[in-house]
Amino acid sequence: MEVLAALNLNDYAQAFSKMGMFPVFDLAYYIVSILYLKYEPGSVEVSRRSPVASWLCAMLYCFGSYILADIMLGSSPIDYFQYNSHILLASAVWYLLFYCPLNLFYKCVAFLPVKLVLVALKEVVRTRKIAAGVHHAHHAYHHGYFVMVIVGYVKGSGVALISNFEQLVRGVWRPETNEILNMSFPTKASLYGAILFTMQEAHWLPVSKSTLILVFTLFMATSKVAMTARHSHGSPFALIESWVCHLLFGSPLGGSEEDHHHPPAAAASSPLKTKEELSEGARKRKAKKAE
Repeated sequence: MEVLAALNLNDYAQAFSKMGMFPVFDLAYYIVSILYLKYEPGSVEVSRRSPVASWLCAMLYCFGSYILADIMLGSSPIDYFQYNSHILLASAVWYLLFYCPLNLFYKCVAFLPVKLVLVALKEVVRTRKIAAGVHHAHHAYHHGYFVMVIVGYVKGSGVALISNFEQLVRGVWRPETNEILNMSFPTKASLYGAILFTMQEAHWLPVSKSTLILVFTLFMATSKVAMTARHSHGSPFALIESWVCHLLFGSPLGGSEEDHHHPPAAAASSPLKTKEELSEGARKRKAKKAE
């Protein structure tokens, strides 16, 4: 404790927790979120065919957590769209990533050193969203600890939880990517973070909120930067989860550890054909008959 006092950790934590997120950190969050959208198969084609659908998907990627949390707490799902500066900033990022001449903006932000910085900044925003979600739920439900965990969890990983709805907007349907069935590292970390912030809000955790925000942000940023640099989609929790699940449920942890934004390569070789593949096969059969 004397070492922590000498380092003035509380002072750093207080200053960090009061740091504003707009526009720098929010800009990084929007860039990385829409960058992941562009990685999705067919997203570029959708942007050419239907810019409105592409823009709506981008807004879901940026603000899906707010929309889902507002629905759960009985507020209007479009409540966050009253913040014009945020919507305009996210829209500008969407336009530059999909329509910038020569793909220059995409090439700049996808450059690995730049991307690592952006990913770290995004995790700063994610942690703040989890803490804010728990705090908001605490005001609405003073002793609803499960509600606090759920709202904090949704605030941290809302876009992944509504990914199937976003896929419908893009005109695809991949139920096997359900985030509840195949939780990625950010989704799991958001759940664990929501539990920690709920314990702190209930005074069960002997640490200040500002210190918890600082420590959890450092953990998230370090983990995501390391995973992005190594192009890894695994989870640092995998070993512990396997042991706990074996102890409690008699089996190792099931499910894929793949990141939601990078579906497993095996999915491409699935024996189940997509609608597009079936349509292409029908066209080829018609062409052969015509010959």
